[in-house]
Amino acid sequence: MAFNEKLVDRIRESLVDLKKVEEKYMFGGVCFMVDGKMCIGVVKDEMMCRINPSMDEIVLEKTGCRPMDFTGKRMKGYVFISEEGIKTKKAFEYWVSLCLEFNSLAKASKKKAKKS
Repeated sequence: MAFNEKLVDRIRESLVDLKKVEEKYMFGGVCFMVDGKMCIGVVKDEMMCRINPSMDEIVLEKTGCRPMDFTGKRMKGYVFISEEGIKTKKAFEYWVSLCLEFNSLAKASKKKAKKS
């Protein structure tokens, strides 16, 4: 898997004081689960953010932000942020805080039953 390890380290460092943080490898990158819910991650060289869907139109106007569209269909409440959009500490912290704010409101996905 080829993804930006430095960006993963920045995110890891920003979440270090939180409890219940788990790293999962998915989407060809790394996803940080907070309280069992997808929160923030890295795919290739971009930060993947799970935010309040009501913020979509507002954040898409920000530098380096684009909609997440893995399947060719836009996923509401998910955006990618390029390096340009997270160059400064202030910009980086803005995105992390948006993700963490929504994480407290987000519902965890249902666990799939294991086949016996």
